[in-house]
Formats: sequence, structure tokens, C-alpha cells
Amino acid sequence: MSFVDELDAWPRERVAALYDNVTETEVLSAIGREERTLRDLAALLSPAARPHLERMAREAQRLTRWHFGRTIGLYAPIYFSNLCAADCLYCGFAVCSGVKDERVTLTDDQIEAECTALKNMGYDSVLLLTGEAPKVVPPAHIARAVAISRRHFSSVSVEVYSMDEADYTLLCESGLEGVTLYQETYDRELYSEVHPRGLKRDYAYRVDTLERAGKAGVRKLTLGALLGLFDWRLDLIWTAMHARYLQKHCWRSSVAVSFPRLRHTPPRFRVDFPMSDAELVQAILAMRLFLPEAGFNLSTRECGDFRDRVMSLGITSMSAGSSTRPGGYVTKGEEVLEQFEVEDTRSPEEVVAMIRRAGYDPVWKDFDRAFHG
Repeated sequence: MSFVDELDAWPRERVAALYDNVTETEVLSAIGREERTLRDLAALLSPAARPHLERMAREAQRLTRWHFGRTIGLYAPIYFSNLCAADCLYCGFAVCSGVKDERVTLTDDQIEAECTALKNMGYDSVLLLTGEAPKVVPPAHIARAVAISRRHFSSVSVEVYSMDEADYTLLCESGLEGVTLYQETYDRELYSEVHPRGLKRDYAYRVDTLERAGKAGVRKLTLGALLGLFDWRLDLIWTAMHARYLQKHCWRSSVAVSFPRLRHTPPRFRVDFPMSDAELVQAILAMRLFLPEAGFNLSTRECGDFRDRVMSLGITSMSAGSSTRPGGYVTKGEEVLEQFEVEDTRSPEEVVAMIRRAGYDPVWKDFDRAFHG
């Protein structure tokens, strides 16, 4: 049995029914509970909860400080390839996106240079990213990039295409700590529509990816839905279910949730389910009450003012000074294709200063290499 079987038992109609006739009493009961059900989560995500966001925020802040203290982890993405054979309609990397900017895969020396640049900024945690091109950038190439990065940083994670368990074992042997992978949307019908070609089209294989990574020994598993691609209230229920499933079945790994909001898309794609700032705040608060022990990440997809305001409401990790194009920290070539436009363009120093002004401690590294054995 895999999480796909649980999803099959929770089609969109059953999930939507969780929101039927939610009352204010149910919202207040959900806020007051110690352990919350899916119906409680739906109540917290529903329009009925909007008048009670301050109360939710106090509880979310209490839970976050209880489990994580007053700390914010810092990481940076390293894009080392923007080649992609998939055709995700919403993505600038897609093979048929119509974007003509240069596509490149960094050499080992160029990856080394990117690592050196980020290390000089103070980073000790990085996320390596590629497009969906396993024939051009195979697992062995990613493993080599992990090994290069591991010489510079205590924590190396990847956000790449879905792989087999043996491939994740290879990456772990090269020093990998974490895997980030977004299902994009958990709705099967829409998933097929927005992924018309490429290996990514295999819905079930992608759903089971993080469990394969956990079984291979990956210590940190990060999931999420691309908010705005589908009805966010439904996708967040499925995301929360997936997180709890991974906490149970991959108990040796920590589980984190990211909140990527779909904003800049190719001209051919229209965002049919836009998510407002207020709705994203509500989503973060509700998910924190449902998943008190999960790390929460918020990237530079969001603008600086918004990140400043929501940081204390459940966020535990943030990127800063990010580039979403290969070679972005050294060459900064504007002609190289980027995945999406960064909203928070502040330097790491500026983000660190903001974190400290808010009374939190910026954490570049929160464990020792000895924990890797």
C-alpha cells in the first residue's frame, strides 16, 4: 500500500465535502484542540475561519516556538541545469514554454564556483535544482554535484526529477541529506492536463517519490503543492495527508512543507486559482495547527514585506539572496533561462538583519557533521 491508495480513497468530491457547512463553533473547537482531524483542518482553512486569524496566529506562534524555538534556518538554491524534457504548462523551464533564453548545465568547476560564492556569503545549507531531463542530467551527474557541494556545506538537498530508490541511495552515499519534491497538484485530472508529456506525467510514480527517498535513507523530506494551480483548499488537505503519511511511514526522516505560490508563468498559461496574501497567511496558520512538528519553508517567490510579516507565524526556514538561473551567483548572466522571477531580492545580510530585528536567531547550520556518521 502506498499514499496513492489513500488519495484514491479521497477524491476531490470527498475532500470538498469536508468544507460543507463549516460553523464558527467548529472553527473555535479546531483552534482549541491539541490533535486535529482533517475536518478540523478544513474548518481552519474555510472562509468561516477568517474572523479568527489572530487567534489562530497566536496558537501557531506558540506551537512553532515550542517545537523550533525562535530560530529561522537559512538556505540557498543552486540551479545547475535548466534543461528540461517535460512540458509542465505553468513552468518557464518547460520544453515547449516558448521561452528562448539560453539553456545550460554547469560543469563541475562551475558548480564549485557557485558553492564557493555561497559559502562566502555565510551559507552552510544548499538546495540543488535541475529541470526534468534525466537523459542529459542522469542521477550519476546529480550525485557528483552533491559530492562537490558536500565539500563546502554541512547540508545538501536536491529538488530534481523523481527517481528510483536505488538512485536516492547513490545520492545519500555522495552526502545527500534532503529531498524536496512538489506534487504540483494532487488532483489527478488536472495533473494530467498540465503535464501533457514527459516522465513527470506519471502521477503515481511522482506521488510515491518521497517515500522512496525516505526508504533510501534521506534524512529530510520536503513536500508541497504549487498553490494556485488548483483549488488550494483541496490541495492543502491532500498535502497535509501526505505529510502525516510520511511522518508515519518514513519516521527516520524529518518532514517539512513548503508553500510555493504560482505567480510568474509563461504566456501560454493562465492561473485559474489565484491565492491572495490573506489566503496564504490562513493556509500557513491552519497547516501549522495541523502539523505542529513539521518544518515550514518560505522562499523568495514571495516579496520581502510579506515574508517579514508572516515569518513569526509558523515559518522555520527561508531562502535569501536567491538566483533561479544556472550560474546565477558567479556569472549572473541575464541571457540564461531562469525558472521564475524572484520577488524578494534582498541580500542575505539584509534578510539576516530582518530576522534579528524580529527577535529571532538566523541559523546557518543547526547540526554537526558527526550526525552523518
